[in-house]
Amino acid sequence: MGQLPHQYVDRSTGRVQTERLFADRLVHLLYHGVRENAPALFRLLTTERISEILAFINYDLPFGSGIGGQEAFLRSCGVDLDECVAGPAGLNTPRKVFERQIRFWECRPMPDDPRVAVSPADARCLVGSLEETSDLRIKDKFFSFAELLGHDSPEWLHAFAGGDFAVFRLTPDKYHYNHAPVSGAVVDYYELDGAHHACNPAAVVAEATPYSKNRRVVTIINSDVRGGTGVGLVAMVEVVALMIGDIVQCCSEEEYRDPVPLRQGMFLSRGQTKSLYRPGSSTDILLFQKGRISFAEDLVLNRFRADVSSRFSLGFGRPLAETDVQVRSLIASAR
Repeated sequence: MGQLPHQYVDRSTGRVQTERLFADRLVHLLYHGVRENAPALFRLLTTERISEILAFINYDLPFGSGIGGQEAFLRSCGVDLDECVAGPAGLNTPRKVFERQIRFWECRPMPDDPRVAVSPADARCLVGSLEETSDLRIKDKFFSFAELLGHDSPEWLHAFAGGDFAVFRLTPDKYHYNHAPVSGAVVDYYELDGAHHACNPAAVVAEATPYSKNRRVVTIINSDVRGGTGVGLVAMVEVVALMIGDIVQCCSEEEYRDPVPLRQGMFLSRGQTKSLYRPGSSTDILLFQKGRISFAEDLVLNRFRADVSSRFSLGFGRPLAETDVQVRSLIASAR
């Protein structure tokens, strides 16, 4: 399965696109060879220390000249320099490319309706439901609901039971800042320890519920406050992955200015910067309370498209096609 193509739907055109999978052969070897034949080595290679070493080798060495230099790398990642705050001179290592800032206030507009939730990242998105009777149900495939939020959080497990979720998979070439999906007050914020599994589709299919096994940060936002989006409680789970060393919480009320750490009690404005993933693949998961939101129609319809050769569809036995979405674009509306 690791060598099969993986496709998704481009939201702006509705066309099927084939994803360029970074380090696909390595991920296939790790999850379909080492994992099965050398489980102790597999556990070692998914530790934080090994992930940091891989990140340094892949991202911190300066670009050389020639065919493998900066220009070729920028082209291969599809980086639009017109969007970037820094010019080419400021993007002289892969890390700086992946941690680039963009003029999102110009190139990632938000919907005017204050009662809609927006995408937290430039990512490939899948929507679903935790409700047993829902057509969007994906039972315990991408994550274990209880493990994702942590077994020591019964209040939040109860609050989000039977609700809806959206999974946002950031590929290594994507813009790696996360933005607030709704406006509201931070009522809880905590970290959960875990491994560093890849977010490549082959790895997700091979490793059951990987997102609830990786190290992750959970932020609970109450949007039912004055100035809030009005869609109830929203859990934003930021999941680290292979070669992700850290998630930097750097909230800025305007552009990227005067960033401050996230803290309980602070107010987040929809669309503002919230955090930064260190280089590599990574995943955001949003949880919504039961009956509070309706997902955008195109995200729901795209998920069931049978003309998309998605590894998730092949692995889970039903159409599960992702949609490529931009940060701050509409994903759900208040009911």
